[in-house]
Amino acid sequence: MRNTLHAAVLTALFGLSAPALAGLAYVSNEKDNSISVIDTEAMEVIETIPVGQRPRGILLSKDRTRLYLCASDDDTVQVMDLATRRVIDSLPSGEDPEQFALHPNDRWLFIANEDDAIVTVVDVQTKRVLAQIDVGVEPEGMAISPDGKWAVNTSETSSMLHWIDTESFEIKKNMVIGQRPRHVEFSHDGKIAWASAEIGGTVHIIDVDALEEIETLDFRIRGVNQDKVQPVGIELTSDGRYAFVALGPANHVAVVDARTYEVLDYLMVGRRVWQLALNEDETALLTTNGVSGDVSVIDVESLKVTKSIQVGRYPWGVVMTP
Repeated sequence: MRNTLHAAVLTALFGLSAPALAGLAYVSNEKDNSISVIDTEAMEVIETIPVGQRPRGILLSKDRTRLYLCASDDDTVQVMDLATRRVIDSLPSGEDPEQFALHPNDRWLFIANEDDAIVTVVDVQTKRVLAQIDVGVEPEGMAISPDGKWAVNTSETSSMLHWIDTESFEIKKNMVIGQRPRHVEFSHDGKIAWASAEIGGTVHIIDVDALEEIETLDFRIRGVNQDKVQPVGIELTSDGRYAFVALGPANHVAVVDARTYEVLDYLMVGRRVWQLALNEDETALLTTNGVSGDVSVIDVESLKVTKSIQVGRYPWGVVMTP
């Protein structure tokens, strides 16, 4: 608050433009029931916020004024006001919400309910449940295409992607991929979807127009047992250059050429790397490392790990604001 007031005083008195405040990263700590707030200029934790039980999935509203959080053991989605960084509301979610995705209309939240084998759709403005969609066993991952046409759910035990029409809330296609799919990420143009299969050790590349798989990636890291290579989170750069894949207990992030699908490098990070997030200008990538309880910082230009930031126990998800 002091920095904000100081900037306002300088501008009012002298017409000076104060330097922009640093962006923030929010990390859900699954076993601490908290969120760690990281100043992304200093790359250090500035606040720890208590939240609901077993926080996992985390995302921002489209206008970036609110943060949504899956409090899995409370069977709810919490809503945080980012101006005050305090929880101000909760939404119905179905049992054991794990991951979710927000429609481009900034209203429809598609939530994977792992224990109930359903996807719950909630209007975040009215708090009304719009639909509950039966899917496969142990649904986890959720993604929505940039045009808002498709919501895609991964069911771990069924090894399927469920393609849901967001207008009718009906499944239009069930697609079998590798064992235990965990996460789906759309390319920024919406033409390609990337889906990780944790136990299969693979990432599946899907043509969205055809709804057909066009490529399967696997990963080989020298000195790492193959059964530890377990892809989970995926992050894509907006220029279509890189895909970054978190490889779980392999403790590495794979760097993939997003055009040719060639694996370019493996970057060692903390233990059990789970999810990833790029900052606004895509110069830095943050990874959540559950077992080591830290966040690794990767410089995107040099593809080097530059720092480790200690957070809470079992960091799970991460998002960043400008």
